[in-house]
Amino acid sequence: MKTVRIFLLILLATFHVVECGAQEKAGAKTIRAVKFGKLWDGKGKLWTNAIVIVDGDRIRTVTTDPAAIPAGAEVIDLSKFTGLPGLIDVHTHMTMYTDETPGQPMLKQLTSNAPAVELFLARKGAMRTLEAGVTTVRDLGADQYLDIAMRDLINRGEMTGPRMFVCGYGLYITNTPYKPGLNLPAGGIADGVPEVLKVVRQQVSAGADVIKMYASTGTDDDVTGFETYSYEEIKAAVDAAHQFGKKIAIHSYGLAGARDAVRAGTDSLEHATDMDDATIQEMAKRGTYYVPTIDHNRYYLDNWQKIGYANGFQEKTKAFVERNLETARKAHKAGVKFAMGSDAIYTMFGENTRELGWFVKAGMTPEQALRTATTNAAELLGKEKELGAVAPGYFGDLVAVEGDPLADIDVAIYKVKWVMKGGAVVADKTKGQVR
Repeated sequence: MKTVRIFLLILLATFHVVECGAQEKAGAKTIRAVKFGKLWDGKGKLWTNAIVIVDGDRIRTVTTDPAAIPAGAEVIDLSKFTGLPGLIDVHTHMTMYTDETPGQPMLKQLTSNAPAVELFLARKGAMRTLEAGVTTVRDLGADQYLDIAMRDLINRGEMTGPRMFVCGYGLYITNTPYKPGLNLPAGGIADGVPEVLKVVRQQVSAGADVIKMYASTGTDDDVTGFETYSYEEIKAAVDAAHQFGKKIAIHSYGLAGARDAVRAGTDSLEHATDMDDATIQEMAKRGTYYVPTIDHNRYYLDNWQKIGYANGFQEKTKAFVERNLETARKAHKAGVKFAMGSDAIYTMFGENTRELGWFVKAGMTPEQALRTATTNAAELLGKEKELGAVAPGYFGDLVAVEGDPLADIDVAIYKVKWVMKGGAVVADKTKGQVR
């Protein structure tokens, strides 16, 4: 019996080796030639009958010559479509996905889910984000360092989702009343310069790619913008982040926090509304990126009952959206750099790129709007030589859309038909299917 068992184990091991060899051979064809009728490459050129040669996870070349296609390459014919670089969303909360369990407000779902459940559910939002043509995100706040876990799982191929740059915990002031007894410290809380420095260092040690700071009130159904950190605290966070080679994103719904964030040297300013001309001019001078996230408040207005917000916030939020748009209009006119951020949460994933429509309303051309989600966003991430364009050496992140996105930005928002991330096809609706 022992001899038979040993023989069976050897036989199974042999089958496993043969099977793995077959799989490796089947996946050995890593060179792909993707044909587009038109291709906007993110570098200012519109190609006709473009062919993008992708070798592994990187682009080898862009050409119009069919003879340049390597022998044995897999040819993907998307000649009916327009190609774009993979899009980048620089403000998301990927781990805060909810699936609209009947009868339970999404806000309650989010606060009652265990961390493991939260991360497992996040895979759905990740797929919806990819299907919208977004292949890279900057994630600006998660609980229990779930964003770091999600980033690493995606990078290891254990989870399908966009490439992630994460912050761990965002820094915020104490905002809960004292409770007697044992109180475990909440992640991200920092009061005063010494604690700000400590919490920045904690995020860096945890593996954060970027630092996030909440410099004012305002989130969810709250559109107030009261400054919560002093200039000295904000400056300490900025300097500490830069000391460690990290960029920093600072949240401010209002003017005061925005003014101090820009003066302190933030790399990007999130949400800020009602900024004065002096602050806007300082942003343009410094090259500070503006991420206005106009559309996320539209999402809250459309879904407030499902989320669980109390009635009565609508008028304030509608007014805030209009002021947010007007601030964006002024900033664009002044030459401020923009990057597209959705602030996607709950079930907003898949609607990430609707922000581009607001940018066109603010006075941008469709091409300028597309730059906020490609070359501009890549520069903000410090990845301008790898992301945001279709060019040799860049990641093989490609999107096919139906129509002309340079004439109508809605094409890039609503008519994504096919997506490649890092040389792998992750969404294909050209035949009515999604991979």
